[in-house]
Amino acid sequence: MNSRDTTTKVEESPYPVTRKDSMFVALRDLRFARGRFVLIGSVVALITVLVGFLSGLTGGLATQNISAVLAIPADRLVFAAPASEGAVSFADSVITADQSRRWAEAAGVTAVEPIGISQTRAEVGEARIGVAIFGVQSSFSDTAPSGDGLVSLAAPAAADLGVDVGEEVRIAGMSFIVESIAGDAWYSHTPVIEMTLNDWQAYSAVTGNPDSYATVLAVTGAPDWDAVDDLNLTSSQSILGSLTALSAFRSEIGSLLLMVAMLFGISGLVIGAFFTVWTMQRKGDIAVLKALGASTSSLVRDALGQALIVLLLGIGGGLGVVAVLGTLAGTALPFLLSPLTTLLPGLIMITLGLAGAAFALRSVTSADPLTALGSNR
Repeated sequence: MNSRDTTTKVEESPYPVTRKDSMFVALRDLRFARGRFVLIGSVVALITVLVGFLSGLTGGLATQNISAVLAIPADRLVFAAPASEGAVSFADSVITADQSRRWAEAAGVTAVEPIGISQTRAEVGEARIGVAIFGVQSSFSDTAPSGDGLVSLAAPAAADLGVDVGEEVRIAGMSFIVESIAGDAWYSHTPVIEMTLNDWQAYSAVTGNPDSYATVLAVTGAPDWDAVDDLNLTSSQSILGSLTALSAFRSEIGSLLLMVAMLFGISGLVIGAFFTVWTMQRKGDIAVLKALGASTSSLVRDALGQALIVLLLGIGGGLGVVAVLGTLAGTALPFLLSPLTTLLPGLIMITLGLAGAAFALRSVTSADPLTALGSNR
């Protein structure tokens, strides 16, 4: 008697379902659906370019805002206490000679450097640029001018003015001789010119502030900061804390960091959404693997490994583009290319991407092996 062939032809799955290689489903999946993974990898790379470029621009703008303040050699900066309940400000602070003397005499203080800070214009021939002038004593730094009538220019200021050592610069109608050109100091987006404290006080008198001794005090030591502040009607701030005394820095950096944070959030959502849909499509195959004995932990590792591969390739490509664009943009824009603006955002994106992919694992952990065996049919 002839037997009837009852074998049913089943469409071959792209995923092998043996227990031995259940850990490698993700790699086979990447090969089987290259187009879709190239697409999500490209999206990750594009977001990385946006995050990296915006981070570099934020770092560059911050550098041109605060680099001169960060370079001040002191433990704290001392401002004149604000007249009302408002915050201290470089623009409003006026330190008197008596306040400077009392700070120097306070117990625990080892050094006090008065610093006068103003923003104005410098001229050399037909060239005119905005600059920040720092009035300092000769002991302030290696670049401080050695005497009255001399100035030290940051390299960007010298380049914009087209001036060299020994040439003359005019500031507020007064003439100064360039003693040195060094550094890359910026204050509120203007390059720094250092002059003596006496010259800065003369400039302040010419511009309507005859009683101004200094803007802030750079104090080194370990006094009772609060007690000395109360005694002298001042407010001492750490170097980092003093950055908020620049109003432009608060508004500018706050807005840019908000955009960077939003891009980080978008990257996590996009990657999480992709892997949620992708894992749902694989639910049947995952159930088959579970029916054949694959553990849930191995499938979770497999899914997260797949996400990590996509993230590493996409973010790596995006950072490469950022490095190229950042090198080119550095000549025209205030762009900071450093590990802080490239590697750190990349690590954050990998972390957020894996967190987003982890939300997609419910389909893996809840997959019922009986589904693969047809219990719901």
